[in-house]
Amino acid sequence: MNLSELRFAAGSKKRPKRVGRGTGSGHGGTSCRGHKGQHSRSGSGRAAYFEGGQMPIHRRLPKRGFTNIFREVNQIVNVGQLQNCEESEIDAMVMKSKGLIDKSDKPVKLLGEGEIDRPLKITVNAVSAAARSKVEAAGGEVIII
Repeated sequence: MNLSELRFAAGSKKRPKRVGRGTGSGHGGTSCRGHKGQHSRSGSGRAAYFEGGQMPIHRRLPKRGFTNIFREVNQIVNVGQLQNCEESEIDAMVMKSKGLIDKSDKPVKLLGEGEIDRPLKITVNAVSAAARSKVEAAGGEVIII
């Protein structure tokens, strides 16, 4: 047995029905679609969510919840991430240049994960109590704008 001797099982491969090739073929004329009706026309496919004219499920189910369009999401920076910055004064522009945040115009919140061993002057929009205590214990200060 080798790859060149492999064959499909008998009857597993069926030739496609050739429609629209004249009346002598047996599939001419209406091309097996019948006369008139929705499925006899071209473009008769329906959308996947169509339910035969009944009220669709996405309209039957009640709406839930609320999306606040004015929600502001803080960008998170941990105290331990600032340990690698050479600057002594750190603000959003410095964090952006170091790759700690994505956008310098969005609010930044300082969280307390990690350790810091030198005094830093950090300017952020929000700070957690743990982060503030770690920065002040190292001799630095946190300025909230």
